[in-house]
Amino acid sequence: MAMGRALWISAATMASRVLGLARDQLFAALVGANAWSDAFVAAFRIPNLLRDLFAEGALSSAFVPTFAETHRNRGPEQAWQLANLVVGLVLTVVGTLTLLGVLFAPQVVAVVAPGFAPEQAAITVRLTRIMMPFLLLVSLAATAMGALNAQQRFTAPALAPALFNVGSIGVGLGLWFAGLGPEAAVTGWSVGTLFGGLLQLFAQAPALHRLGYRFRPRLGGALGEPGVRRIARLMGAAVIGLSATQVNIVVNTIFASHEDRAVTWLNFAFRLMQFPLGVFGVAIATVAGAGVARKAAERDLPAVRETLGSAMRLVAFLNVPSAVGLALLASPIISLIYEHGRFRASDTAGTAQALLFYALGLYAYSAVKVLAPAFYAFDLARVPLIGSVMGMVANVGLNLALYPVLGYRGVALGTSLAATMNFAVLAIAWRLRFGDGGSGLGPGIWRQLAKVLAASAVLGVVAWGTHHLVAARVTGHGLGRQAVRALVPVAAGGLAYLAAAAALGVAELQELWGALRRRAGRRAGA
Repeated sequence: MAMGRALWISAATMASRVLGLARDQLFAALVGANAWSDAFVAAFRIPNLLRDLFAEGALSSAFVPTFAETHRNRGPEQAWQLANLVVGLVLTVVGTLTLLGVLFAPQVVAVVAPGFAPEQAAITVRLTRIMMPFLLLVSLAATAMGALNAQQRFTAPALAPALFNVGSIGVGLGLWFAGLGPEAAVTGWSVGTLFGGLLQLFAQAPALHRLGYRFRPRLGGALGEPGVRRIARLMGAAVIGLSATQVNIVVNTIFASHEDRAVTWLNFAFRLMQFPLGVFGVAIATVAGAGVARKAAERDLPAVRETLGSAMRLVAFLNVPSAVGLALLASPIISLIYEHGRFRASDTAGTAQALLFYALGLYAYSAVKVLAPAFYAFDLARVPLIGSVMGMVANVGLNLALYPVLGYRGVALGTSLAATMNFAVLAIAWRLRFGDGGSGLGPGIWRQLAKVLAASAVLGVVAWGTHHLVAARVTGHGLGRQAVRALVPVAAGGLAYLAAAAALGVAELQELWGALRRRAGRRAGA
C-alpha cells in the first residue's frame, strides 16, 4: 500500500477530525454535560447507528468491491448504471426507514434510553424526529464515497465529512452568539446536524460529475442486475454482522442512561478515541480496502497479502502509540478541549476515566476496519459476521459483569475487550484461509508489533513523567495553562516514540519520512 496516498488521506481526514473536535468543543461549551446533552447524544445515536449499519458500514463494504469489479470487467457505463440502481434502492429503503424512525421515535427512545426521566425522554423524542432525515443524506453520501474510492479518488470523500463539521459549527456559533440556554441549544444543534449532512453529500457531487456520473436513480430491473444481487448478498451478511456492533452501542447506552451525565461522558470519550481511529485507521482502511478489492478482482493473492500486511503494520505504527498517549494523558487533553463554558472539571474527570478504558481497544478497532473489508472482497462475508456476533455476545456479558462494579467505566472497558475479540476472530480466520506458513496477513506483522509496543512503552514513560513535572509547575485555570499541561507531554512523548522507533529499526518510520520528502519535493517542483 502506498504510504504517500495513505498520508494524504490521513491529512485530509485530520482536517475533518480537527473540525469535529472543534464542533464537540463548541457543543460542550454551549450545552455542557447534563440531561439535555444526554438527550441529544441518545437522539443522534439513533440515525447515526443506522448510518453506521446501512450506509457507511454494510453498503460501503459491499458496494466498493462490486463497483470496482463492474468498472474493471464491464466498463464505466455499466458501473454508473449500477450506481444509479443503488441510489434508487437507497432512496426507497432508507427513505422508508427514516419515515418509520420519525413515526415510532417514542418507542425507539424507550428502548435505547430506558433510564431517562419522562421529561428527558420527551426531549429525546423531539430531537430524534428532527435528525432522522440525516440517515438518508449520509446514506447517499456513502454511496458517492464508495464510487469515488473504488476509482482511487480519495480526496473528495475524505474532505466531505469536514463540511459536515463546518455546517454544524456554523449553526453552533449562531446559537452561541444568540445566548440560548441548553434546551434551546440542543434543538438548534439538531437542525445544524441536518445542514451538515447536506454539505457532506453535495461536496462529492463535482468529483462524481467529472468522472462521468449522472444522477438518474432507477429501480427497474434492479433484481436482475448481477451487481445488485451481489451487493444484496454481501449486505445481508454485513448487516447482520454490523448489527452486532450496533447492538453493543445500544446496550452501552441502556446501561449508561441510568447514570447522570454518563451518556455524555462516554460519547465525548469515544469521540476522542475515534480521532486517531479516523485519522489513521479509517484512512489506512480506505486505501487498503480499495487496493484489496482491486487485487481480489484480479485474483492476485500475493498482492492482496502485501497490501493488507502494509496496512496492518501502519495501523500498529500509528495507533498503538496513540492509544498509550490517550490513556495516560486523558485528563489534560480533555481539559484543554472540552473544559470551557458549561463543561466543568467534574465532567473532565468523568470523561477521562471513560477514555482510559476506550483507549485499550483502539488498535483492535483500527485493525478490524482494515481486515473486515478484505473478507468481503473475497465474498467471505460470514467471517466478519461471526467475529461481530462473538464480539457482541462478549460485550453484553462484560457489561452485565462489569457495570455493577465499575459503572459506566465498565461499559467502556467491555467495548474495548469486545473489539479485541472481534479482531482475534478475523486474524485467526484469515490465517486459516489464506495463511502460507506465516500469519497470512503479510510478512513481519508480529515482529513489527513487538517493536512498536516497546517504542510505545518509552513514549508512556516520557509522557507520564513530563506530565507530572509540568502539572507541578503550571497550575491554575486558563486556556494557555491548559494547553501547556496537555501539549508539552504530548510533544515529549511523541518525540520519544519516534526516537525509540528509529533505534529499533521500525521500517514504517523510514517510509513515513520518505513519503513526506517526496510530497515536499513535488510541491517544490510545482
